[in-house]
Amino acid sequence: MSGIIVNPKNYTGRELETIFFRPLMSGPSIESLGIRVLYNMPVPTVVQLWDRTGNVLQSFDEASKWSGGSKSVHYQKTIPLHRVKAENAFSASDYFSTIFELITNRSDVNMEDLTGTELEAAETELFRNAIADSIRMNLWLGDKGGTHNTGYTSFDGLLKIIQERIKEGALHFSDKDLDGRLGDYTIKEIFDQHIANASPRLKGLFKDGQAAFFVSPDLYSAYEHYLDETFSPVTYGDTQNGRPTLKYHGFPVVEVNLEPAISSSTLSRNFCIFTDRRNLVMAVNTADTPGSEVRMWYNPDEMENRQRAVFAIGCEILDEDLMSAYMNITE
Repeated sequence: MSGIIVNPKNYTGRELETIFFRPLMSGPSIESLGIRVLYNMPVPTVVQLWDRTGNVLQSFDEASKWSGGSKSVHYQKTIPLHRVKAENAFSASDYFSTIFELITNRSDVNMEDLTGTELEAAETELFRNAIADSIRMNLWLGDKGGTHNTGYTSFDGLLKIIQERIKEGALHFSDKDLDGRLGDYTIKEIFDQHIANASPRLKGLFKDGQAAFFVSPDLYSAYEHYLDETFSPVTYGDTQNGRPTLKYHGFPVVEVNLEPAISSSTLSRNFCIFTDRRNLVMAVNTADTPGSEVRMWYNPDEMENRQRAVFAIGCEILDEDLMSAYMNITE
């Protein structure tokens, strides 16, 4: 069986999308991000935004010709894409035991007949999971210039982008000193302020059901404590069974756990972001980026099993007017 594992595998072109990245970009790991994800859009990746039009109804009796009014207001935002590579290496013994564990944990595996296909699927799943976790951390903690000591420098992530927009005064509503205000306000009051101070355009999108809070673990825990203190038969059951998802006035509360990396960085450890999910966009491209591939091979000189993926990725906030944010910023 070890002889099968050392066979090299290389995914490019159509195989790169269908076998490796398409399952990654549509699975639970991406859905848990809670934001808009674009995969293999044409490069440069441009997102079109159409503002809602005004009154389009006209009196039929009075309309003798075209009277459709003014055109819809059109915005567009280009998502900056950065070519990145993901690399992983295991010693031969560690690699074999890890792959073997993934296989034996499946209920449908015949241990007397482990084919190369099953081994390849387990190896692919191992690397795919590693990339998914790195994408999530880079999405929030990315700092291409390395000024915030996050350890993730492939591209600028959402927290850095939001922090820069707060400093510029570009966000509709923001607070630069969340840590200093946590003792002054309850988590309920923080949520209420976000909703009350949302821009008219964001309030107009509430009915679409896409607005959500993205909060740090401390704020998520504070909200859980608030719910626990409000005793009722429902919360009694929640205390025993836990809560798979939290909501506040119908808005989902998404926990963004970036520990332990964020604790050693200069980015705000605590934050509360309120926006439409579609306003936060991550784009991944493997089709139009030269050299995009996934390669897995055995290096006999170092006695290591190595994995590498090359692709393009980036993220952006489409419209600052559709967002408010609390975070601690040191000028």
